[in-house]
Amino acid sequence: MRPDIVTEAGLSTRVNQWWENIPFLTSAVVVVCGIIYLVCLLVGYDSFAEVCFLPSAVISRFQVYRIYTSILFHGSLLHVFFNMMALVPMGSELERIMGSVRLLYVTILLATSNAIFHVFIALLVAYNPIQPYENLMNECAIGFSGVLFSMIVIETSLSGAQSRSVFGLFNVPAKWYPFLLLVVFQLLMQNVSLLGHLCGILSGFAYTYGLFNFLIPRTSFYSSIESTSWLSSCVRRPKFIVCTGGNPSGYIPTHTSENSTSSGILPGNIWRNLSSFMPQREVSAQPNEDSRFPGRGRTLGAGQGQIASDLHSDSNLQARLLDNSSPNHPLDSPTLSTTQQLSGGRHSADNAATATAVVPPHQGAVASEEEIKKLVSMGFDRIQVEVALAAADGDLNVAVEILMSQQD
Repeated sequence: MRPDIVTEAGLSTRVNQWWENIPFLTSAVVVVCGIIYLVCLLVGYDSFAEVCFLPSAVISRFQVYRIYTSILFHGSLLHVFFNMMALVPMGSELERIMGSVRLLYVTILLATSNAIFHVFIALLVAYNPIQPYENLMNECAIGFSGVLFSMIVIETSLSGAQSRSVFGLFNVPAKWYPFLLLVVFQLLMQNVSLLGHLCGILSGFAYTYGLFNFLIPRTSFYSSIESTSWLSSCVRRPKFIVCTGGNPSGYIPTHTSENSTSSGILPGNIWRNLSSFMPQREVSAQPNEDSRFPGRGRTLGAGQGQIASDLHSDSNLQARLLDNSSPNHPLDSPTLSTTQQLSGGRHSADNAATATAVVPPHQGAVASEEEIKKLVSMGFDRIQVEVALAAADGDLNVAVEILMSQQD
């Protein structure tokens, strides 16, 4: 017999495959930051005081351009390398959820809010009547790390994880994970902007808890930008992710968004946002240990016909639920029919007996209200969530896969 021939891909092939898996905007940011650093290195440019974020210059000379130039320039090779390596996994995941154009808008929004928080805190510290400290007004900050800390908060919120691992050494509550990273980086590295990273965390929490909802446009806004002629060459690229799906409210699912379009700055919403920080009793029978994200973005291959079929599937789902809500129908009938709807109609009627055997009638009573709210906060419809949990016997991971199959 011929011996088994094991072929391994070369380093260049693996690098190409890794690069091709990075979405359009994330790879563009990596390229732009890398090119800017190389050009500065080749021409010997090191006058970062002209492009960094300097609160005194922004206020006295109104140099607003520093808000955006400061996130593109980096001080050293390790600085740009570690920032870009941290951006690739987080930016790729968020871009697949949001879409390329939406992530660009959110990145600009986060950079702007970081700068506003930075200036506001620097002014408070510099001109407080107790102990004025003006050094923060003259602190020159550059690098993409402020936006990265905002993305860490958003990604942690979207993952739904109750705890996060710190370098594989120990676990901490998910809401305290960004603050712990802030302390670790401040202790281990020199010349790290504590205020810049802290403002990134504050911007991430403000976005996650709906305080920026009034600044987030609807999905039609991003779709109109993607349909313009000047962006057509980018949209045709396979790495570009079109914003045709996701939450109908036009922003990423947050704790207060669900399916409501109301502003997150109302007093009632603010109280609900703050109350979510308080410890709550866990009533779920099974902890959600899966940190995978529900894919909300759609690729270029998703056309108008697919969107129309999804809307038609939703209407059929609600109609079947109403038809099967009478007491004469057994519990397994709506479970079977809605499961077929959630799978996009891919299963034929011949598989009805098999699906009924797999999902016993008594499984729909396992879902708890907290599990339903957890999935609804991720952007899914409540009716679909209840049906998916009933079909999955209360297993959140299986329910997410069922809901995801409908999105596909």
